[in-house]
Amino acid sequence: MKKKIIGSLIAATTVLGIWYFFLKPGDYQVSFTANTFPGAINQTIKVWGKERFLGKIVSQKDLYTIQQQFQFGDSIVDYHWNIKRLTDSTSRVKIQITDRQNSWKNRLLIPFSKTVLEKRSKKVLLNYTDYLNYHTKRFKVNVVGQDTVPPSFCAYLEVEGIQRDKAFGMMRDFPFLSGYVEEQGMVTYGVPFVEIIEWNQKNDSIRYNFCYPVKKPDSIPKHDEIKFKGFERRVAVKAVYNGNYITSDRAWYKLMDYAKKEGLQITGNPIEVFYDNPATNGNELSWKAEIYMPLLENAK
Repeated sequence: MKKKIIGSLIAATTVLGIWYFFLKPGDYQVSFTANTFPGAINQTIKVWGKERFLGKIVSQKDLYTIQQQFQFGDSIVDYHWNIKRLTDSTSRVKIQITDRQNSWKNRLLIPFSKTVLEKRSKKVLLNYTDYLNYHTKRFKVNVVGQDTVPPSFCAYLEVEGIQRDKAFGMMRDFPFLSGYVEEQGMVTYGVPFVEIIEWNQKNDSIRYNFCYPVKKPDSIPKHDEIKFKGFERRVAVKAVYNGNYITSDRAWYKLMDYAKKEGLQITGNPIEVFYDNPATNGNELSWKAEIYMPLLENAK
C-alpha cells in the first residue's frame, strides 16, 4: 500500500512538473480588471506597446487575443493578452508572459524568489494601466440604440490606411475635397462624414470613403479622384462619441458589443459623422461625432 502511495505521488509530481516546465502557458501571469470595454483595451495595447517600448504585434487571433513581443536588453519577451468582457463598462485582462531566453530559469525560480522577469513585468503593466486610465478619461461613448442613417448625396475620395491614421487622412484631404466642391460652385449640405467600406480587425487596416455632403447638381462633373454618390436611408445602431477624432473608432467596438448583446446583425462597416473642426476648438471632449453601424438588410 505504501509503495502504491509513493508511486502515485511520484507520478503526480512528474505530471505536474511536465505541465509546469513544458506545457504551462507563460512563465509568469498577471491579471487585472479594467474599467472599459475590450475594443478600447485592444487598441491601447497596440499603441502603448509601440510608443513606450517599441513593441510589435506578432499575431491577433481576434479582438480578445493578442500576442505582443518586446525586447529588454538581450531578452525577447512575449506577452499573450487575453481580454474578457465582464459588463458594458468593465473587462478582465490576463497576460501570460514568457522570456524566451530564460524561460526554464524563470519557472524554476519564480516560486521561491522575485525574478527580474517578475519585477519588470509588474512595472511594465503598471505603465500600461496608467496609459489606459489616462486614455479612457479622454473620450466618451454613449450608445443611443437603433436609429437611421439619414439620406444624403456627397462628393467623396476613396482612401486606404489604418484606423488610427484616419483623422490625419481627413485633415490632409479636406482642403482638396472642399476646394473642388467650392470651385465647382456646389452647395454644401451638412458636415463631412466617413463611410467605412472594408475593415480588417486583425491588422486594423481600413478602406473608406471620405465624404462631403452637397446638393445634387443637375450635371455630375468628372474628376480623376473625386467621385459622387447618393446614400439612401438605412437602419443602424447609433452612438455619440466625444473626444479626439483619432480615437473615434472606440465607438465602433462599443456598437459591436451593443449589437451582440441585443442580438442584432450588423454590417461591421461603420459610418462616422463629424460635427466639430479640431482646428478651432481645443477642448477635445467637446468634439462630437455620431457613429452608425448599419444593420444587415435582412436583419431590419
